[in-house]
Amino acid sequence: MEAKKHTISVLMLPWLAHGHINPFLELAKKLASKNFHIYLCSTPVNLNSIKKRVSEKYPQSIELIELHLPSLPDLPPHYHTTNGLPPHLMNTLKTAFELASPNFSKILQTLHPDLVIHDYNQPWVTDSASSMNIPAVQFPTFSATVVALAIHMSENAEEKFPFPEIYLREHEMISLKKDIDEVPSKKFPYDEAIRRSHDIILVKTCRDFEEKYIDYLSNLTSKKIVPVGSLVQESMDQDDYEEIAQWLDKKDKSSTVFVSFGSEYFLSKEEILAVAQGLEHSKVNFIWVIRFPQGERLNIRDALPEGYLERVGERGMIMEGWAPQATILQHPSIGGFVSHCGWSSFMESMKFGVPIIAMPMHIDQPMNARLVEYIGVGVEAAKDEDGKLQSEEIAKVIREVVAEESGEDVRKKAKELSEKMNAKEDEEIDGVAEELVALCSNK
Repeated sequence: MEAKKHTISVLMLPWLAHGHINPFLELAKKLASKNFHIYLCSTPVNLNSIKKRVSEKYPQSIELIELHLPSLPDLPPHYHTTNGLPPHLMNTLKTAFELASPNFSKILQTLHPDLVIHDYNQPWVTDSASSMNIPAVQFPTFSATVVALAIHMSENAEEKFPFPEIYLREHEMISLKKDIDEVPSKKFPYDEAIRRSHDIILVKTCRDFEEKYIDYLSNLTSKKIVPVGSLVQESMDQDDYEEIAQWLDKKDKSSTVFVSFGSEYFLSKEEILAVAQGLEHSKVNFIWVIRFPQGERLNIRDALPEGYLERVGERGMIMEGWAPQATILQHPSIGGFVSHCGWSSFMESMKFGVPIIAMPMHIDQPMNARLVEYIGVGVEAAKDEDGKLQSEEIAKVIREVVAEESGEDVRKKAKELSEKMNAKEDEEIDGVAEELVALCSNK
């Protein structure tokens, strides 16, 4: 306990999605190496999934703190996570999370950390922290581009976003408005919540490709934007990866695409069919991770076109549920990433120099896909006017990005950005640590 007196203690509260928890955990590890003591707070079901990763390497410097959500009829404890959550329960989970704010306040009173780092959808955290004179800093796990666009739209709805390369198509705007309208509480607008962040805002990004959006976000919020780098999850143990590695080792360099749509999006039968046909017609090797919601245990063979597995043979590996994404993307045989363009997936691609075949689905992903094309590290597979996937387009873009001469510039740009990003990672975390120390000193 003596050591902790000379250490800054930080309580972290991410949203209940693995795409949010993982960046918070990686930031926790980086700060722990700079002599910070971290309390990482989430629901028991989420903490169970990361316990092993923390206890083995960070038993003293990162403590896992359980946040118990109120008991709701449709939301048993195994649903206190977005991972595998049936989509119709998402808003119930958001409501339960907000109702857990008194429990979080008790945790704050007990631990009384020097600083709180929290996610984008928790203005109640700032209220609790300020009542105890604890600075609270927001760490939205989205791109600076998306955060800036969200604030711009909420404040200047009639004015065009000053960066025309970032836009939404009509079907994407309809989908986004639906997502916003379904948010359980309208009490705090997004821009008001982020303005409550104490002096700075942490953003998982790099100036190499988001500089002008970072600067615009700073202007909008009157806050200093502090980039924290890619925060890519450390490679998994080889045991979790052996079968995949053996399969990849047999493939030529940069000849294979990794296909994943994240931990929270479940493809419809129609979308599975389009992706399956696109991969088959591309003639490119692939590893495809398919996820189904909990309770919908479909057989992969039943979800795919008849005879599909036999037709693709050794050219394709299809897995259900989960795969060590960051580890796979590092393999020399991977030449492209068919991605929904979630921000964590984008950053992993950039870290490992893998060009992107962009297939955004909802929320922030379409804006990230526009950024992918604008900075030249990937190509978007165009959908039809109604936002439906087109198998011929998927096959064409995969071939272009991975195999054809027309994709050479994209492949080269992805490698160049990767080298720049990796060279600055340590420097960025040093900068984050300095900002947080200064903030705690001035409170």
